[in-house]
Amino acid sequence: MAKPPTAHTVRSFDAEINQLRSLIGQMGGLAEAQIADSVDALMRRDADAATAVVLRDKELDAMEAEAERLALTIIAVRAPMADDLREIVAALKISAVIERIGDYGKNIAKRVPVLTQAAPVGPSVILPEMARATTGMIRDALDCYVDRDAELASQVMARDRMVDDFYNSLFRSLLTYMMENPHHITSSAHLLFIAKNLERVGDHATNIAEMVYFSVTGEHPGDRTKTDRTASMAVSDREGE
Repeated sequence: MAKPPTAHTVRSFDAEINQLRSLIGQMGGLAEAQIADSVDALMRRDADAATAVVLRDKELDAMEAEAERLALTIIAVRAPMADDLREIVAALKISAVIERIGDYGKNIAKRVPVLTQAAPVGPSVILPEMARATTGMIRDALDCYVDRDAELASQVMARDRMVDDFYNSLFRSLLTYMMENPHHITSSAHLLFIAKNLERVGDHATNIAEMVYFSVTGEHPGDRTKTDRTASMAVSDREGE
């Protein structure tokens, strides 16, 4: 359930809080686009589009610096308490997480030019669906931040398991593909790194949702269990040789 924002007696305080929320929302939109566009460039084998994603990362870095400046100014000038302080501290942490998500998009894009020089790898068809799952988590995590919606935050946290399942499936498929097609090992290894980047994006979206949940409720969500089974997969596959 969304928690209505607190009305303050000083209108400029409300304006500053809303400005911070808006900036975080813009950052989230850009980070979401970085992930979606990098995977789209990969699937279209478009090195120029991938380069554009890499160049856009500087914009996200600048927005993070602005969010940090604004949040620290609010803390210094307004001396917020309770709910307000939790929200502003959450905004500081969330802006850093979003910047990191953008870095993952940049990292994916940097691998595209190499992969365009190699033959397509069959299991890579899973990546677009995995990317849609992670970008959906980013979008909803930022929506629950803007709307202060603890219920939606809980839903985002629960969806991390789906991203883990995508990663586990792709890991197994690529491992099998590499064993059956040794000349595709290099390109498959790049795809494994890309899949891991997407799995980490899901983790970061979950982290944002956890911060929002605490900001709104004052309570920490319960520990979540990761379902990354890739280590045991690798062992069992070697034992079966």
